Amino acid sequence: MRVIARALDDQTLLTQALGENLKAQNFSVRQLSTLLGMEVPDLMRELQVPNQQASSFAAALELGRRAATAENQLDTPLSSGADLVNWLRPRVAGVCTECFYAVYLNAKGVVLSHRRISEGTLTASLVHPREVFAPAILYRAAAIIVAHNHPSGDPQPSAEDRATTRRLQRAGRLLGISLLDHIVVSGGGYVSFLEKGWL
Repeated sequence: MRVIARALDDQTLLTQALGENLKAQNFSVRQLSTLLGMEVPDLMRELQVPNQQASSFAAALELGRRAATAENQLDTPLSSGADLVNWLRPRVAGVCTECFYAVYLNAKGVVLSHRRISEGTLTASLVHPREVFAPAILYRAAAIIVAHNHPSGDPQPSAEDRATTRRLQRAGRLLGISLLDHIVVSGGGYVSFLEKGWL
């Protein structure tokens, strides 16, 4: 069954998921990221399907996201910013607000733990160094990596992103905990402060 499903084109998969009366004929699986954050009434309007089908589809999308999140664990030690990006993407897929995460590592780069620190607005994630570094002290972390999403689709860091990074870097120096990287993730790619030479 899995092999057959994978062989089907986008429209056929959508038709099987939503039924033959699917009216959104030009919709494709590539646009699923826009659906993940929608409530049932929004799905009914977007896909032009009744409540029951929209509810079933929303449940299937959420199950898929949870499965992707459960299967996609952080490699230890982290080898590149792309490792963190691949881990973060399913967690923020379809989320319409900025979510800020911190990953805590020991001196050998092994991941000790990770936390979602905050969830902000459409364009900003409100983060205080205290919230980021309190778990670092608890886990006796030697370093941290922080990351957040840009729902807009543009991964370029904002002025606030840069200011937040500077605040975290200063706090880390005072505590003896290195800020290794700040990664901004979006559907259009990612930007790593470390890879850009900004840290």
